[in-house]
Amino acid sequence: MIVFRALTAADAAGVAHVERESFPTPWSREDFWREANSEFACYIVACEDDAVVGFAGCWISFEEAQVMNIALLRAHRGLGLGRRLMEEMMRAAAARGAERMTLEVRPSNAAALHLYERLGFSAVGVRKKYYQDNDEDAILMWHTKLREAYADAAPDAGECGS
Repeated sequence: MIVFRALTAADAAGVAHVERESFPTPWSREDFWREANSEFACYIVACEDDAVVGFAGCWISFEEAQVMNIALLRAHRGLGLGRRLMEEMMRAAAARGAERMTLEVRPSNAAALHLYERLGFSAVGVRKKYYQDNDEDAILMWHTKLREAYADAAPDAGECGS
């Protein structure tokens, strides 16, 4: 069974493992923990049998949330967990007062583009040569009705987990 909860210090090694498997230029365990430990950060982990199998994180500033990353171990992709993980993070961000959420996604990542569109994100622009590993552009997307979509989220809850 998959459980979603707020990231803790004990999750650093598991998150670093997911990061290495998912990205061509992964953050180190220390870089990730420093990033996730900010008061502006909201990170959620997906765990199976106490092992981290995925994570999603955003930064919240005033009414806006900026998705920093989302990743799942290969064996857990294509099972609907990405959608559930994004929804948990979106709910947590709304609970902390975010009304809008933005993200960048590679045009070559058709699965992610489809997921974000299904979750209510709209493409609004392109960031040229955004990704440093191959100079690929990024599609800039926004969800402008986060609070309405997650009205059940308790306002100003302060916790990132559910």
